[in-house]
Amino acid sequence: MNQRTTSSSWANGIVQALTLGGVDCHALFDELGLDYQALQDADARFPQDAMTQLWQRAVALTGNAAIGLNLARVMRPGAMHVVGYALMSSATLKESFQRLVRYQRIIAEGADVSFEPDGGGYRLTLAIHGDRLPAARQSAEGSLASTLAFCRWLTDRPLIPLEASFEGPTPEDVEPYQALFQCPLQFSAPRHSLLFRHADLTVPLPTANPELANLHDRFAGQYLARFTDSRITHRTRQLLCRLLPEGEPRRDAVAQLLHLSERTLQRRLHEEGTSFQQLLDDTRRTLAEQYLAQPELALLEIGYLLGFADPSNFFRAFRRWHSMTPGEYRAERLAMGSELVPRDASHRH
Repeated sequence: MNQRTTSSSWANGIVQALTLGGVDCHALFDELGLDYQALQDADARFPQDAMTQLWQRAVALTGNAAIGLNLARVMRPGAMHVVGYALMSSATLKESFQRLVRYQRIIAEGADVSFEPDGGGYRLTLAIHGDRLPAARQSAEGSLASTLAFCRWLTDRPLIPLEASFEGPTPEDVEPYQALFQCPLQFSAPRHSLLFRHADLTVPLPTANPELANLHDRFAGQYLARFTDSRITHRTRQLLCRLLPEGEPRRDAVAQLLHLSERTLQRRLHEEGTSFQQLLDDTRRTLAEQYLAQPELALLEIGYLLGFADPSNFFRAFRRWHSMTPGEYRAERLAMGSELVPRDASHRH
């Protein structure tokens, strides 16, 4: 059974954060049956559930439920594998976040990142998915804290978000959160997220380097390709992208092309945290966003490219995804003068 995994570089960041909180991580790794030396292997990966157990044991040992915030104190480019250096060489924070969306799975498979306009600003949203164990609250809180700390380091400015939101209930002591985020906090929120001012995201980064950015994009793309080639989700999504212009692909037909039984396909997709229908919907949504970034494509043509025999079905699906019509979505992005973020259909899961 496939398991979601976390890169050794991110696991190393977690270990440093826990060590700052007084945790003996050598002992914890022994207790959980993990190889401590593998933290130094750039290509090693740890099961996500092992990282969840690490957070849980650390909280139990220290009594510090806010220990995840320590990730902000150890954040550096290397903690995010090659992704950190790609973010660092980006022209602006906006471009940096777009790369984070594209390459997040290199850092940890259990997290999905989205970055979209929200009111007068942009919202970076983090969804942490559990594997066999429910995701630890500290994982999400630490990820938001480290993201903000990294942004402050990148910009060399005291960046303050408009809002920080957390899915968990209000903690007994909110002071550590207030001290770190320095903005209005929302707990019991529908999602983990940071809301940024548009102006803060378009300031040129001191570390920007277009040549290095292209180089790191190539490295990240190659790593992601090696990493995902064996995943049935990746192979199924590739097939869906190829088949959609011919009409809505049937599950039995896709299974046959993958040389699997329909039941085996469903089981393996489930093991990787998705289903055929969810993958079809997700692929259509991603492709729709990419196609709408191309003004020469008519809306009717986009509907057919996505395998919708009836254009009204495309419009209904798009309203469900974005609460607006495809035309409104395209017009809004053009009006904002913002580049549509093409979420590569092969790198979402």
